[in-house]
Amino acid sequence: MAVAAGTSGILRRSLHKIMAEGSVSCSKNFPTKEFEEIKFNVPWGHIAGKWYGPRNTRPIVGFHGWQDNAGTFDTIAPLLPSHIGFLAIDLPGHGLSSWLPEGCSYHSVDYVTFVLTLMREFGWDKISMLCHSMSSINGFVFSSLFPEKCDLYIALDILKPVLQPKDILVKGVAEKLETLLKISERKLNKSEPPSYEFEQLVDRVHEGSGKSINKDFCQFILKRNIQPSAKDPTKFCFTRDERLKSLLFYALPQDIVCDLAARITCPHLFIKALQGPYYEPKSNYDEVINVLTKKPTFEYHQIDGTHHVHLNEPKKVADIINPFINKYRPQ
Repeated sequence: MAVAAGTSGILRRSLHKIMAEGSVSCSKNFPTKEFEEIKFNVPWGHIAGKWYGPRNTRPIVGFHGWQDNAGTFDTIAPLLPSHIGFLAIDLPGHGLSSWLPEGCSYHSVDYVTFVLTLMREFGWDKISMLCHSMSSINGFVFSSLFPEKCDLYIALDILKPVLQPKDILVKGVAEKLETLLKISERKLNKSEPPSYEFEQLVDRVHEGSGKSINKDFCQFILKRNIQPSAKDPTKFCFTRDERLKSLLFYALPQDIVCDLAARITCPHLFIKALQGPYYEPKSNYDEVINVLTKKPTFEYHQIDGTHHVHLNEPKKVADIINPFINKYRPQ
């Protein structure tokens, strides 16, 4: 979806207002919903998030994809059931949350541990999760490792840990470790990261997502992901941790993934975007789907849309999610 003439200037001004006032900016085509910015301490800093709706019950927790942030749920959050809260989290290294300490690297399993940290912070013995992309992988692992701690799990577009050929896996790990070292060396210089005009940022997010995020919706990711450049206040720098580019994902064989799928006991909804990627042979998905469909509380839906269909076309996704939430987390 192209940005209409004159829109980018409006978006830039809106972004400055958002960053200055912490207000919400939604497209006129989408409803808004009041939320509270939250922040809580963790051993390495703090975690930020957006809490929509009631605070007197345990919310559905939204976990975003790789290099995205809580803004990925900005358009769908107002459409979710009003009787239950929704807490969209910025994962460590993303959005407005703290980076991991210097000298550390990111691994998917860190985010599984983080779910336990979040539950401990709020005193929850169970968690309900709405996950997208990378977080769908982590939600799959969490709900299988701790089936007694998860009472509802919704996954958007990605089903399971991705199985990679051995040669690609080994080469990829080696390249990521070398990249991580280069990033650490640049950090020692404490130089400002590259800065861009707002239109360039929109293009980078759009292209970086494989054109999955429509250009008109890139603002929802950008407003928690950039800050004005100290060198040129008309430009912006990305604020996410650059080490995320070298994030290490699981390297689990297919038989173990199937065993993990069998361990999931909570109500489980998986929505696959038909124009979204698989990142591996579809037959791997089908095998795991066959394991999951034996469970009476598993639902599988396919919808037209890209990897970020929940952001671009939220009503289409909410129409599937809401009956599932109302069934298993009723008022």
